Amino acid sequence: MEYELLIGCQRNDRNAQRKVYEKMAGKLYSVCKRYLKNDEDIEEVLADTFYKIFTKLNQLQNPEIFEAWAKKITVNECLQKLRAMKALHISLDENLIESSDIPVESLSFEKDILKLLNFLPEGCRAIFNLFAIEGYPHKEIATMLSISEGTSKSQLNFARKKLQELLVNHNI
Repeated sequence: MEYELLIGCQRNDRNAQRKVYEKMAGKLYSVCKRYLKNDEDIEEVLADTFYKIFTKLNQLQNPEIFEAWAKKITVNECLQKLRAMKALHISLDENLIESSDIPVESLSFEKDILKLLNFLPEGCRAIFNLFAIEGYPHKEIATMLSISEGTSKSQLNFARKKLQELLVNHNI
């Protein structure tokens, strides 16, 4: 991100904020989409994310890591939304996922996994995202979600197993 734009945002320059929003909205929307299903929830989290970005920008020590910092804020906002919705329950119920509920015609490989993630329970999906996509270690995931490391690991294994089943069932 251009240093001058970030300085403008710190000064509450609406033009700079708009430019940062335009550059980052698509990327951060994609992050939200991995955690949340409902478009209204995604838009709400995205708005909260940009509010936090613009009000906390003075805490960013190194402008070179702005995108990673913004992404971390987005992930945290998504998790906060899931907690508020009480959707971040951890479950090992094997029967929660019915592969027949997935519209086959809507799948195409790169997007397949992301679409299939929507068929996992929220807590399981969040752990898969945090570990496999965001790269957080189990210890940090456990701290973020107030669970044990063992629960994080078992939920990741559950998610992988279910995703593999879904992929096989749909010949992907």
